[in-house]
Amino acid sequence: MTEADFQLGPDLSGKRIVVAMSGGVDSSVVAALAARTGAETIGITLQLYDHGEATGRAGSCCAGRDIRDALAVCDRLGIAHYVHDHESAFRESVIDQFADDYVAGRTPIPCVRCNMGPKFTDLFRLARDLGADCLATGHYVRRVEGPAGAELHRAADPARDQSYFLFATTQDQLEFLRFPLGGMPKARVRELAAELGLGVAAKPDSQDICFVPDGDYARLVKKLRPEAGTGGDIVDLAGRKLGEHKGLIHFTIGQRRGLEIGGSPEPLYVVRLDPASRRVIVGPRAALGVAAARLSDINWIGGSYVGPITAKVRSLAKPVPAHLDGDRVTFDLPEYGVAPGQAAVLYAGDRVLGGGWIEDTLAAESALAA
Repeated sequence: MTEADFQLGPDLSGKRIVVAMSGGVDSSVVAALAARTGAETIGITLQLYDHGEATGRAGSCCAGRDIRDALAVCDRLGIAHYVHDHESAFRESVIDQFADDYVAGRTPIPCVRCNMGPKFTDLFRLARDLGADCLATGHYVRRVEGPAGAELHRAADPARDQSYFLFATTQDQLEFLRFPLGGMPKARVRELAAELGLGVAAKPDSQDICFVPDGDYARLVKKLRPEAGTGGDIVDLAGRKLGEHKGLIHFTIGQRRGLEIGGSPEPLYVVRLDPASRRVIVGPRAALGVAAARLSDINWIGGSYVGPITAKVRSLAKPVPAHLDGDRVTFDLPEYGVAPGQAAVLYAGDRVLGGGWIEDTLAAESALAA
């Protein structure tokens, strides 16, 4: 049996651990490992939404079936379980923002908004009200005790690392948070769930965007913001019309499929979206190269760190050498697929230094011309 380190000292009797439970296998294993330490363990689930069929389908998160699964796990472990209704806050801070970003031609990351809002802010308050010594989650990241306090590091299993989605974690939050799965591969976590007899051992992982039951983001956005379905022109870099589209919500930076235009001697990609004119600007792959990006709402948890950094501009991208000057991150080599609305997360090796939201970009070709 693998014992997780909750970083609360050698004797956890008399300690209280609150576990954020989504109803999935990861948070369920965290609750089981916490209960085995001898600490008083309490599970908390935030009901974040209740989209019809999503409440009964596998692969969702924080809705009907998942809440029942979390309760069943807590019953088996003999620990308390509380459900708090935060649907209104979730809609305002995550779902509405998601729709607004698409209307504005941005590519949103609702998982980060959720962690910044309902999941961490609200769970922190609830955990502290319960007198918890820490709040534990099933995220695949590592919390390392550094010389100047807690540090956030990438997971030991790079295929499961979720540090990109936690860049906005504050230093105060990091002192209180625990990530006991960060040193384990996913396969081992499922083994633990089976060994513990948890009913969620074989449950599928939740999808990236939990509140879109059928994966049709455009339909959800059009339902919330009907104007998002307004069409416009597809133009090249010189402004020449090449075709028409049925709404900016169907496109993201770097997209190649779905343009439905022909006659070009080379493949064309979405280079830019212009919500004011409702135009989709396309060009060759070289036009996607970005030299730098301006960031907003930068969160820095790197302390006094000074030295080489890398930047990651998409959750599945590899960190690349870069440097930060004020609110601008500049890439050593042109970076591709950099989209406003996404985040640029900064690293020193495996350590997360922080990050910010990408507001606009400087094309590599423009930088060379300057």
